[in-house]
Amino acid sequence: MAYTFERYQRSADHIRERLGGIVPRVAMVLGSGLGFLGDVVEDPIAIPYGEIPDLKASTAPGHKGRLVFGRLAGKDVAVMQGRMHHYEGYGYDDVSYAVRVLRLLGCETLIVTNAAGCVRTDWQAGDLMLITDQIKLFSESPLRGENLPEFGVRFPDASHLYALRLQKIARETAADMFISLREGVYFYCYGPQYETPAEVRAVRILGGDAVGMSTAPEVITANHCGMEVLGFTLLSNMAAGILDQPLSEQEVLDAAEAAKDKFSRLVLGCLRKL
Repeated sequence: MAYTFERYQRSADHIRERLGGIVPRVAMVLGSGLGFLGDVVEDPIAIPYGEIPDLKASTAPGHKGRLVFGRLAGKDVAVMQGRMHHYEGYGYDDVSYAVRVLRLLGCETLIVTNAAGCVRTDWQAGDLMLITDQIKLFSESPLRGENLPEFGVRFPDASHLYALRLQKIARETAADMFISLREGVYFYCYGPQYETPAEVRAVRILGGDAVGMSTAPEVITANHCGMEVLGFTLLSNMAAGILDQPLSEQEVLDAAEAAKDKFSRLVLGCLRKL
């Protein structure tokens, strides 16, 4: 489906009517098992995705599927508790739809989080990774189709999808809090099946440090419409073939639960410094 600018405006207007003058400056997309930050937003206004025109439902486990507006770490925020994935049957314009709507509502910064498989054999499950770049080679772009100049140019530069300024803030925040923070490249795969051991070896050769099924489309879209992006990955499991054991959805959710404290402290610390 090709969305017109008017449809994005209609979705934004629907939300704006319910916000009572709140203008969020920071948007957050919270991934598998990491949506708890939306539950600590002050003076929250929660809107289920299904109530917003043209916004699709989130069906992935651990995703509440709602937008929460309010104050978090002293900032006016819009928190997506759950995201849409291509593997759910959605096109990339569906997957990234909310990002453009949040931009129209006033968001200038996007913080994205995800849980992903660890490709590096010298790292371990449970580590947090600052995303410095991403690889999305083998699928269409969320910008495919007619360009909407109201958001950005036809051929946007992708040299720094993840803002260098925000990466510096993340490093300083992690150091201040004595939180170990890896840095690496996020490699996007479609899913929903986990990657094979051979695919994981290929990801490693191509330069990926973590592999997952989300994030890349939203980041491309945010960059196109002028938002600064900060990204974090919870390395929830060792990718296929590294350990002699099968991968499971529950493993991802358990890892997210175990990392809640350090993850939330890191993200909230970064928010305060924005």
